Amino acid sequence: MTLSHRSPAPALARPTAYGQRPLNRAVPGSGSTVQHSMGLHPMAVRPATGHRMADGAGMQRPAPRPTVSFLTVTEVAAIMRVSKMTVYRLVHGGDLAAVRVGRSFRVPEPAVRNYLAGARTDVA
Repeated sequence: MTLSHRSPAPALARPTAYGQRPLNRAVPGSGSTVQHSMGLHPMAVRPATGHRMADGAGMQRPAPRPTVSFLTVTEVAAIMRVSKMTVYRLVHGGDLAAVRVGRSFRVPEPAVRNYLAGARTDVA
């Protein structure tokens, strides 16, 4: 049994790994290139660059977030000139806002300022 004039097998699109650009590869014998784009529809790929087109006409970046600096319990105790145990009591009592990271607490710097502003008393 002989095989007569079979065409070569078509090149299958292979998805690219995360973070890699799609490859433009020539298909043997056809004189054209095949763009691999992780299983996307052929119309979703720009012909000139091979990059995926945006869903919206003008994609906007989200507004930048304000940076918040966090303080350790030791730093808060030094600022307030109290012991670490006092800071832990304030955090566990809900008087001072804090974020738990693993087994330790981090206190946002604005929370310390707000607590100190609200804790002032007028002495006559």
